[in-house]
Amino acid sequence: MLETVKYLLGSAGPSGFGSKTTAEQVTENHADLRSITAIITGATSGIGTETARVLAKRGARLVLPARSMKAAEDAKARIVSECPDSEIIVMALDLSSLNSVTNFVAHFHSLGLPLHLLINNAGKFAHEHAISEDGVEMTFATNYLGHFVMTNLLVKKMVETAKETGVQGRIVNVSSSIHGWFSGDAISYLALISRNKRHYDATRAYALSKLANVFHTKELARRLQQMGANVTVNCVHPGIVRTRLTREREGLLTDLVFFLASKLLKTIPQAAATTCYVATHPRLLNVSGKYFADCNETSTSKLGSNSTEAARLWAASEFMISRGPKAAFDLLNHLEF
Repeated sequence: MLETVKYLLGSAGPSGFGSKTTAEQVTENHADLRSITAIITGATSGIGTETARVLAKRGARLVLPARSMKAAEDAKARIVSECPDSEIIVMALDLSSLNSVTNFVAHFHSLGLPLHLLINNAGKFAHEHAISEDGVEMTFATNYLGHFVMTNLLVKKMVETAKETGVQGRIVNVSSSIHGWFSGDAISYLALISRNKRHYDATRAYALSKLANVFHTKELARRLQQMGANVTVNCVHPGIVRTRLTREREGLLTDLVFFLASKLLKTIPQAAATTCYVATHPRLLNVSGKYFADCNETSTSKLGSNSTEAARLWAASEFMISRGPKAAFDLLNHLEF
């Protein structure tokens, strides 16, 4: 109850920020990003656009990958109209396609740019069951697997950039508190919904993908530390905000729910604050493998803190990529990690 009251009041936590803080506020006193190159997925609308706008305002060079080049160009135009000196590169990327992910990374490498900041923000809530071209349930493919592959392919560049510039690299995975709604075996459920539409539940599938983001953060942080890399990775819950993710299903019931919950909803500038805080604030130097909400470190679900399950999903993900989902699901259901 006390935490809810603090949230509604926007009370500041240990960081000095709270639920009502905006992305501009968390970056206004310290963030000179003129030497920073950042990739931000999902920056054509909502929280991603606001994150991109604020980072551009602070001087960062931005790479905005998107499925729709028109949407990316429109987002770029809106940012440039406010920040005329900003450097923004738009590139094609469909996160649900592993071929598209590898093509995007190859294109990015061909530009010869450094990479200091990677924000895995794009998200999808698929009300209807769908399978990606690689044979994986679409929500999981878009929200987690595409980001997993892209991040792994970009980590070397981030490590090199940090070594050459002395600026610590940062990876930010945008998850959700909804990750705590998933219980059970992640890999078994993924295999089930990737093979059989009958078992698909949109909310549970979304929760699984967000739990996977948490697992990814935990295991990647361990691996980066083991490598001695000057790169951190953290996970954020942006808060509840009415974006395109929730507007996909309009109607009287949806509108009523959002009206009743309106006091709990964040504005988009408030929802982008935690991402911008974790991506830029000096206080988070050397902080890695953590989970943040309302610009303060907090706890994941009990399952989300399970290091064994995080390592197991990583191994399963690598197996899906190398062997293909069908072979992976056949074997992984019988293996322990």
